[in-house]
Amino acid sequence: MTRKPVSKPQPPANEDEEPMGETLAAVKAAIDAKKRWAPSAKQIGLGAAVGIGSAAIVAGLLYWRGNRK
Repeated sequence: MTRKPVSKPQPPANEDEEPMGETLAAVKAAIDAKKRWAPSAKQIGLGAAVGIGSAAIVAGLLYWRGNRK
């Protein structure tokens, strides 16, 4: 008995869209993913503020001399 190769079911083609090649589809998917995951200017500013603030706290703790007379 021989086995027949199992073919993957193809989704129905939309007639409204023009056909795309695999490369073009991959490029469009990469562009869409980059747009979704790109941080906004507000997020970058907030991250910088948190980083500077935490560095200031660490520096304050390192150079604190305590209650010396």
